[in-house]
Amino acid sequence: MRAGEKPKLAALRLISAAVKQYEVDHRVSLEEGAALELLTKMAKQRRESISQFQSAGRDDLVTQEEFELALILDYLPQPLSDAEVERLVADAIATSGATGVRDMGKVMGVLNAKMKGRADMAAVSAMVKGKLAG
Repeated sequence: MRAGEKPKLAALRLISAAVKQYEVDHRVSLEEGAALELLTKMAKQRRESISQFQSAGRDDLVTQEEFELALILDYLPQPLSDAEVERLVADAIATSGATGVRDMGKVMGVLNAKMKGRADMAAVSAMVKGKLAG
């Protein structure tokens, strides 16, 4: 506030409001796991908004959403690299003893605990499916 960074202040207030809304809705104090999930959800919303605003030609709103996304990403853990994701998927398949696509739930259960908030789980799911099918 004192630095006069109004866009940053507005984005931080959005995050704070989302946290408070979650606490009121669920009548709990927000824990780290739930906070990561909330921030991940907010980042996903910003990414979707950016693509919609770009297709509509609203560069002003794209800039604002990109700024908010960058700020939200600062509070999330570092994303895993592709090599790390592949290694974790291979380890999870070996650990769970999965042999086919029917065992995908076991593998994803192992991976969800390790990757939550650090990787795009839809892409991870597709990778697991590809490895188990092939």
